[in-house]
Amino acid sequence: MNKQGCLVLFSIALALAALRLVFACFFAVYQTEQVIITQFGKPVGEPITEPGLHLKLPLIQEVNRIDKRFLEWDGQPVAIPTRDKTYIHVDTFARWRINDAKTFFVRLRDERSAQSRLDDILGSETRNAVAKHDLIEIVRTDKDRKPLRDENLKNVPTGLGTIGVLPPIQYGRLKIEEEIKSKAAGKLAEFGIDLLDVRLKRVNYNPDVLDRIYQRMISERQQIASRFRSEGEGEAARIAGQKERDLNEIQSTAYRKVQQIRGEADAKATEIYAQAYTQNAQAAEFYSFLKTMETYRKVLNKDATLVFSTDSDLFGLLKRASPKPQTAPPSR
Repeated sequence: MNKQGCLVLFSIALALAALRLVFACFFAVYQTEQVIITQFGKPVGEPITEPGLHLKLPLIQEVNRIDKRFLEWDGQPVAIPTRDKTYIHVDTFARWRINDAKTFFVRLRDERSAQSRLDDILGSETRNAVAKHDLIEIVRTDKDRKPLRDENLKNVPTGLGTIGVLPPIQYGRLKIEEEIKSKAAGKLAEFGIDLLDVRLKRVNYNPDVLDRIYQRMISERQQIASRFRSEGEGEAARIAGQKERDLNEIQSTAYRKVQQIRGEADAKATEIYAQAYTQNAQAAEFYSFLKTMETYRKVLNKDATLVFSTDSDLFGLLKRASPKPQTAPPSR
């Protein structure tokens, strides 16, 4: 290669290096981020938050991009005792953002360090808040909540405890979450972090406590079932008693009506017989004879033994009906 060719190659290389150096002076900032310019590892100037194309010194200055969107923090479930000595597993989450990029970069550098700091601060404040409140304060949303209650439990008799009744509270879970947020926000502000919200995602009983909770729930359900069962038995007894009264009333009314109809029929039959047998003396005597026969049929049987007086009407008829003694035939 001649001298002229070497000069051309050197010119091209120099032009490319100059072009690359020019491109290294420019950088783009997107809407979802903010930029910290560092020179030899130290921040230079204020954070760049406006999106667009910006300038920096090549080679000696570096671009550090920091997210300015809402970020999430999801803590690990931890076992915490409440003030009433009930161990529960609390799962917490939060939303945060970087509002002071320079302070954040100097103190924490990146989001990984920020997540670790959030674990320490939010976890500590959550444990402190839960430990100084009773379990009902953690479970209930707020003190003004009106619980849904079964219509059948509105008139629960005394002696069944507090079935379906929520005990009164002073704060509620929303106030406790606000307390965690307010105390943690002041500590996180020192790192350039703005804490937006903190919530208790889930509250579970410790496995050692679940058996006692289930037994109490079973006991309450059994008490309700016993009350319904006793009410049902009482109602069944009332219905059975009413049925017996109605049945006796129907039977007595029917018996009275039957006897009344039978008496009217006997009276009518007697009247007809009387009219028929009183037309002449022979008819009356025949009627007396028939009635006497009916009497004999009712009182006389093969096992009956009767004692009559000689002037008895029954004996008189039997005497008349007895066969006459036979006379012996004349001898030849």
